[in-house]
Amino acid sequence: MQTDGIEQGSTRGLADTADFVRMVRRLLAGESRSTSVLFEGGGDVFVTRAPGRLDLMGGIADYSGSLVLELPIAAATHAALQLRPQKTIVVVSLPPTDEGRERMFEMPLEELYDDSGRPLEYAEAARYFKRRGDWAAYVAGAFHVLARERGVRFEQGARILIRSEVPEGKGVSSSAALEVATMQAVCAAYKIELDPRETAFLCQKVENLVACAPCGVMDQMTSACGERDELLALLCQPGELQGTVALPPELEVWGVDSGIRHSVGGADYGTVRTAAFMGYRMIAEMAGLRVSEAGRGHVTVEDPQWRGYLANITPEEFEARYASSLPARMSGAEFLERYRGITDTVTTVDPARHYHVRQATQHPVKEHARVRRFAEILSGPDAAARAAELGELMYKSHKSYSACCLGSPGTDELVRLVREAGTESGLYGAKITGGGSGGTVAVLGRKGARAAVEAVAREYERRTGHAPLIISGSSPGAAAFGHIVMNDE
Repeated sequence: MQTDGIEQGSTRGLADTADFVRMVRRLLAGESRSTSVLFEGGGDVFVTRAPGRLDLMGGIADYSGSLVLELPIAAATHAALQLRPQKTIVVVSLPPTDEGRERMFEMPLEELYDDSGRPLEYAEAARYFKRRGDWAAYVAGAFHVLARERGVRFEQGARILIRSEVPEGKGVSSSAALEVATMQAVCAAYKIELDPRETAFLCQKVENLVACAPCGVMDQMTSACGERDELLALLCQPGELQGTVALPPELEVWGVDSGIRHSVGGADYGTVRTAAFMGYRMIAEMAGLRVSEAGRGHVTVEDPQWRGYLANITPEEFEARYASSLPARMSGAEFLERYRGITDTVTTVDPARHYHVRQATQHPVKEHARVRRFAEILSGPDAAARAAELGELMYKSHKSYSACCLGSPGTDELVRLVREAGTESGLYGAKITGGGSGGTVAVLGRKGARAAVEAVAREYERRTGHAPLIISGSSPGAAAFGHIVMNDE
């Protein structure tokens, strides 16, 4: 039986999805609104949903192979896609509320290909979107990646409506939610079969190679594969799903926005990432591993011992054999002259920049050990009783971020306020999330301790003038949600 124009799938009881479905139904009915021309009657509309994520532990160590623990949050991005015979892609992005302006992007499908009919090289596609509008790369980039990686030839165009409730610039993966929701909609409409893990990796390519923002895969993997009210355990080597870890019913997690805009494409994140790979390259030489030049400031390393991941070096081995030999600071020019390049394929060493190599290398080595310990405690029978120990691991993670120069005055202040509130208030620990340099702080506390979190937020507002957004709740990842098919018939 048809309900609200839904022919297949369901809203799964999610209020945000029900609201989005009602809006799509009104558009299909041709009710007055500037986007009413987007969809036409008589054609299926495919609706998908992908949540943002809260990085509880692991963060920037993902690109170095760490275990990470990620919570899919309640806020999500919805995409609605209708195939059209015109060979163009039209994207309309709505603001999350009635305030703000719609954004629109249009491109002919033929512009995905070069003169010989082959999909554009990634560098050329990145330049194209840089000229046309950076935001559209996260949406239309899905078509380009599917053309290059899966050999898809798009014979029909598409009209796509996007609405995101995931806060932008807060470090909760608004970009990954956008990529995953779009990829799911494109695959549903064009009958392209991808498993959730492959979806995440292709979405990472959208971000790394089309939008040119360096990131690990944890954001896309959580958005695609996460489960409601569960921490996704992901070993980023490169993306080995380890199942989920349940929070004890006595504990709860929140995110508190510092008001300092975070960007995964920012110089701080990219610099620290590059420095970590510089450190790995130096360790490879100390360990006698075979290194080959790959051109343009990159190398390959034959590494059967650590498989190319800093996280596989134990803290004890790192301190005993390598830490003292790594430079605290090194110029890119000096590094390239001696070591020729790094193994990371999405960043390059800038000869004019100086890098804090030792700390950036140490962080993933020790963070991986911290995350493993965190997961072990959570999986044990007395996790709730050991909440203060979990909190201390979060505080150590935050301190390490700051030592990598990925802290910020706002996030440091929030963490201080949580520590000042203490365990007696029901708050056990806090740390900066994701790529750092601003964004959101994750807070671990006793179930029902929201009043204490709100007190921290009020004091932060008093000290800084910024009223923080408090992020709470969870929702299913895109794979668990599936898709909805709508029409007006």
